[in-house]
Amino acid sequence: MSAIALRYAQAFAAVVASHKLDALATRKQLSDFNDTLAESHALREVLSNPAIPSDQKLRVLDVIASRLGVLPQVRNFLAVIMDHQRIYELSEILDEYRGLADEQASLTEAEVTTAHPLNSQDRAELEAQVAKLAGSHVRATYREDSSLLGGVVVRIGSTVYDGSIKAQLLGLKQKLISA
Repeated sequence: MSAIALRYAQAFAAVVASHKLDALATRKQLSDFNDTLAESHALREVLSNPAIPSDQKLRVLDVIASRLGVLPQVRNFLAVIMDHQRIYELSEILDEYRGLADEQASLTEAEVTTAHPLNSQDRAELEAQVAKLAGSHVRATYREDSSLLGGVVVRIGSTVYDGSIKAQLLGLKQKLISA
């Protein structure tokens, strides 16, 4: 990630905090705009072309912002990015902002791998246990890997908690070999 993207993300996070805006809603609005930008080659061309006058770009931005229902602060932030010719870095800025917003909300990403799909009650119980391990709220993403046989593998940052049957069997195998 670039230092410039981080600076823009920090500036936007400061605006969100000073206006007491919902960080999740603002992140969603930036993400929606970024998705719209990614889907339209013509829009990217218009907003990043230095030959097109700023007032015309702002009118285009206003139309899109009103359709997406973005807050004025989000719209103004996008206008600043456009004015500084950084619209092509919006994805990076958004990634940095996600990290900052998660940090401010004491939210940790966790990747959970199970052998079989979990129902909503099992997911809630597992997420509560993972939150205790992480010491913060958790946003879990789930994957399935039938080779685990059972149990769960949780990755929080660079730390892996392997409670799978596969790992237990491998541990037992090592004990038997060394005995």
